[in-house]
Amino acid sequence: MRSKYIGEVTGMMTMYDSANKHILADQLLSRVWSACKEGSDALHRDALWQATALLITTPDLNRKLLHCIAWSQVELFSVESMKTAVDCWQWLITARSELEIRFLQEMVSAWNCSPVHEGAKLEPNPPFVKPHGIWVQFICELVETIKYSSYEKVEMLASLIHRSLAMNVGQELPCQTRHISAIGVRFKLLSCGLSLLQGDILPKSLAKNVLRERIYCSCLDYFCKPISCPTQSQADLREDITILGRFWQTLYSDKKYLKDSDVGDLDLGPPAPLSSIQNNELTKPGEYNRPTSGWINTVPLSNSSATLSRRSAKSRKAPNADNFVKCYLKKRNLILELLAVEIEFLIVWHNPTNRPELLIPGEENIASWKAKTITDKQWHDLTRLAWDISPVLAIYLPTRFRLNESIISEIKAQVQISPTSVSHVPEALQYLATTEAILNDSPKLVHMLTWAKVSPIQALAFFSRQFPSHPISAQYAVKALSSYPADAVLFYIPQLVQALRHDKMGYVIEFIKYISKKSQVVAHQLIWNMKTNMFMDEDMQQKDSILYEVLESLTNSIVSELSGPAKLFYEREFDFFDKITNISGEIRPFPKGPERRRACLEALSKIKVQPGCYLPSNPEAMVLDIDYKSGIPMQSAAKAPYLARFKVAKCGINELENIAMAISTNQISDQQSFGPEMWQAAIFKVGDDVRQDMLALQVIGIFKNIFQSVGLDLYLFPYRVVATAPGCGVIECVPNAKSRDQLGRQTDIGMYEYFLNKYGDESTKQFQTARRNFIISMAAYSVVGFLLQIKDRHNGNIMLDTDGHLIHIDFGFMFESSPGGNLGFEPDIKLTDEMVMIMGGKMEAAPFKWFSELCVRAYLAVRQVTSIH
Repeated sequence: MRSKYIGEVTGMMTMYDSANKHILADQLLSRVWSACKEGSDALHRDALWQATALLITTPDLNRKLLHCIAWSQVELFSVESMKTAVDCWQWLITARSELEIRFLQEMVSAWNCSPVHEGAKLEPNPPFVKPHGIWVQFICELVETIKYSSYEKVEMLASLIHRSLAMNVGQELPCQTRHISAIGVRFKLLSCGLSLLQGDILPKSLAKNVLRERIYCSCLDYFCKPISCPTQSQADLREDITILGRFWQTLYSDKKYLKDSDVGDLDLGPPAPLSSIQNNELTKPGEYNRPTSGWINTVPLSNSSATLSRRSAKSRKAPNADNFVKCYLKKRNLILELLAVEIEFLIVWHNPTNRPELLIPGEENIASWKAKTITDKQWHDLTRLAWDISPVLAIYLPTRFRLNESIISEIKAQVQISPTSVSHVPEALQYLATTEAILNDSPKLVHMLTWAKVSPIQALAFFSRQFPSHPISAQYAVKALSSYPADAVLFYIPQLVQALRHDKMGYVIEFIKYISKKSQVVAHQLIWNMKTNMFMDEDMQQKDSILYEVLESLTNSIVSELSGPAKLFYEREFDFFDKITNISGEIRPFPKGPERRRACLEALSKIKVQPGCYLPSNPEAMVLDIDYKSGIPMQSAAKAPYLARFKVAKCGINELENIAMAISTNQISDQQSFGPEMWQAAIFKVGDDVRQDMLALQVIGIFKNIFQSVGLDLYLFPYRVVATAPGCGVIECVPNAKSRDQLGRQTDIGMYEYFLNKYGDESTKQFQTARRNFIISMAAYSVVGFLLQIKDRHNGNIMLDTDGHLIHIDFGFMFESSPGGNLGFEPDIKLTDEMVMIMGGKMEAAPFKWFSELCVRAYLAVRQVTSIH
């Protein structure tokens, strides 16, 4: 490739005489920068190679060309542009080594302006770090090449590392992103810096101590967040674990370098010989120990030390140096502990089933380190050290070192002493607003009023049995809830209504009134849920002694406040849905069979769709039409649930409210499009309590969000269930799916044979796709079923959709309840022979191994977020 571009440039040069060859350079420069503006990696590659070839073949130095070669990738900052730049750099410093120093000056300046130094916030999507990874790899290789040949070049790269690492820990806007996907790039750069320190290459000056401090700070800063699940590919994750392992080993050996060094000793003495630096030769470390300039030389000597000998100076400063060494050793031990936990977690994620071919070299050293015993006092000391370094770092220690009461007790003590140090960290509130602190009416609770907001469910926890009633915690919780959009609170309506049980001061009542005025849909959902919880039984005979009067009064208050378009919207919606629900009561007297079906269809035909209405289970979609032939009574004889289909337009909650208001004021056209249309089937129940299903599916929805947030390839379908009155509710149907029981009655074959009949032989793409969908759903529901202890997993409660996904329904028995009085005979995970057959037929099969690995990763992901041990 190099000869190709040399030939091209040589041909171009023949078109110009010696006086006009600068025109060619200007043209190539223009092509490079134009490619950057256009965002074209291909044009940039050709232009940059030609520019490099011209610079190499021209005896004189063209500074503009050199600047362009060192800087152009910053404009594009793609993987391809970075690879092109590195290839050109390697060619340049090999072919024209006399330009290396000037090139390094330009490259270091370019690095300082690259996106790595823009304060990066933590975001759900991984940051784009691969270009930085390529650049850092080049820097590391360069350091290894030049560190024993030129002090001046080493100093430049040491300066680059200095500028890349901030000397602070736990800042809200960190110098480098703390995202898990960037961990390899960060620690590769830190390894490079640590190798410079341990190689005895840099002069023994304050700058060397500062570099070590920067490296340690950057290490610790990464851990100022909860432990997070990897988002990298398996190959990238393996490489990152290897990088972390090497850094751990390098840091482990830093103890001897610390003890052998002059850490903390200013060691003022004669400067290094200027001739050695001017001749661009690396001075031997023993020949000089001082910087030639800088603010360190402004440190005054004592009155009698103008002619102080080096020996007496070192003896006077030895105690100070010893303290520095001890300080660094403590920090080193803390970093080693944190890194060991991080590496162990990543190793388990990378190799969940401990397959020999996936073992990481050196992981046994980490395991050995973690196996050592640490006393409670040592944990207290490490936690106190972390707090002294950064309170934010200390706050996240319990998420890494689980079940460690020594750490938690020390953090509680420190937060109680200095709440303002961590008031910007929502996770720190749990150590201030403890049950004991609220019971004792601690004066420190006043800091809650200015604390960073917690999640809605954490705010609602202050209105539960976990915490005593207190005006400050109640004010904070309502303030946090009020900061979220109304549709965000919609997900937590069951918990919000239950919070009224512990709302002794009326804060939740006022918040419900406030949120009801902000969103009509939220008001409707609250009314349905409050009606459901007024009674203890399905027949509305037993009032809830705590909630009945509160909920009745609150419901009446919300409805009485409605007026104008909002009142019309409420009346339309509740009238429409009451008619839909009442069909269940109308058909109950009819005997099960054709008569009940006819009665259902007749009752359904009398209902007219009212504009601007929606199903309670789907407030994001407006009902456009009813499939009047779809009314099907369900199997229950005593109760009369039935199924019907509705044509809906998906428009979103906010748009639905706008449309409903416009309809109320006759400001909407009949021809207006409301969004993508689809058919939605739902089951309407009377006489069944669906609140437990609501809870289970709410948790499954949380699990689904967790899996998506960490990029896990898993499938859950948390269909909607909404209780609208005691014993009444609406249940969305899983689309394009049949129960295992239905499939068995229709085909009389096993699930594996069903897959073969439907998707073809195992070698077909259709079968492999269906198998993949089965595995990713099977793993997700296996973990959900295990954690929630879901029972009654018969074939009627397990669905298969047309794509091969397995979906669980009906969560009437979970946790400690099961059919027959919790006999304890049901397994934690429903895994039958026919399911194993679809996943390869045996535990050694690759598909089943993948299923096992997904189960482990799913469990780890949930544990990190929910603190399940």
